[in-house]
Amino acid sequence: MSVAARLAALGHRVEVFEQSEEIGGKLGWFSRDGFSFDTGPSLLTLPAVQRDLFLKTGDPIESVLDVVALDPVAHYRFADGTEVDLPGGGLPRVARALDEALGAGTGAQWTAFQRRAAAIWDVAREPFLESPLDGPRTLLRLARSASDVATVAPWSSLRGLGRRYLDDPRLRTLLDRYATYSGSHPAKAPAALATVPFVEQAFGAWYVRGGLHRLAEAVADRAGEHGVRIRTGTPVTAVLAEHGRAEGVRLADGTEVRADVVVSAVDAARLYGDLLPRPRLRPRPSRRSTSGFVLLLALDGRTPGLRHHTVLFPDDYDAEFADLAAGRPVADPTVYVSAPDDPALRPDEDSEAWFVLVNAPVHDPRRGTDWRSPDLVERHARTVLDTMAARGLDVRDRLRWSEVRTPADLEERTGSDGGAIYGSSSDGARSAFLRPANRSPVPGLFLVGGSAHPGGGLPLVGLSARIVTDLIGPA
Repeated sequence: MSVAARLAALGHRVEVFEQSEEIGGKLGWFSRDGFSFDTGPSLLTLPAVQRDLFLKTGDPIESVLDVVALDPVAHYRFADGTEVDLPGGGLPRVARALDEALGAGTGAQWTAFQRRAAAIWDVAREPFLESPLDGPRTLLRLARSASDVATVAPWSSLRGLGRRYLDDPRLRTLLDRYATYSGSHPAKAPAALATVPFVEQAFGAWYVRGGLHRLAEAVADRAGEHGVRIRTGTPVTAVLAEHGRAEGVRLADGTEVRADVVVSAVDAARLYGDLLPRPRLRPRPSRRSTSGFVLLLALDGRTPGLRHHTVLFPDDYDAEFADLAAGRPVADPTVYVSAPDDPALRPDEDSEAWFVLVNAPVHDPRRGTDWRSPDLVERHARTVLDTMAARGLDVRDRLRWSEVRTPADLEERTGSDGGAIYGSSSDGARSAFLRPANRSPVPGLFLVGGSAHPGGGLPLVGLSARIVTDLIGPA
């Protein structure tokens, strides 16, 4: 939707084909009985990306959306019983909160790590996040500067880098969580992912009143203002490329739509494997990112002191990553709760709408977990609720109803491979820099979205749209 709005603003005639009946993709939405839930992202980081989109296509984002800073950003509960609210408003406030909650000196440890993360951000932002991917040559550009290589530390993992700065085990647990933002293992994900907590805490975390799905609606409205035609419930079954370049798409009803340029937001694995079935075009196999198992909980009553985000850590975080690597449901998962204090999401003042997520392996009936098994889904839902209760958030007697969303559901709704939230994982020293490129091997075919460069999550998806717009240029 973002690239459609940007290209239309530059004079292109654009048509969007969306397989779902609703726009938004993984930025989903569910409503029932007055309860409403964002079913994908629950916060907005690096808002400058979205502000740039709206400014380049018309009026500023504030003219159509109420974007508010979160403070605190999240409440964390560790296995030893300690708790901390991580505030918004910048790194010094975070350091003070850590000192007060976890003990003197923890703030200084985290600050030292964040200084290194800031240096990585300065080196990597332009060549790796804001520019087109150019395969191994992208890494070679960095290699020309020994100091830049030393800063980014491509030979080190996120966990390895963290242990140079963080002695407190709770800080290490906190850092490990940020690897899951890209569906990766902290001991395998590159040190460059240190930029994830840096961006969140240096530039703030934000929420859109009424739910983040309103961002998708606002982008669609902006695209429509520039003449973009959006056709929902219209799956694409093939990219037409008979004469050596992309010439359009074939729809599920057999209709062929001709175009000078095709931009795909389909999961890259599905694009190259199914819509462009020529084997030589398929990228090298890569490990899929993890997925998520979700409970949407409609609750009676209000929870005193409830934060917008709550994270409940397990006793053994490594056991969780081992379960995910083995392709099995996590026995003792980290539990993530998003419960915005937003009247638009609940039917009355004496109720709450909770989005509850635990990390999960992708849907893979042949080699891993079959998320279409009703017995498995029911057992795992009970596990999540029991785990929440054991860690101090027991809502079982307040439950009006619940909805379950599995990796298989995500695959069906969005076409993502196995329900992988971020496409390929960032495991491996070079993986974060070598995702499927925005310019495909087929002339005239471009890739955007979370499975392509520069990666998943709202800010990176927005950057992919900006990169592709620059590659295509004005009409």
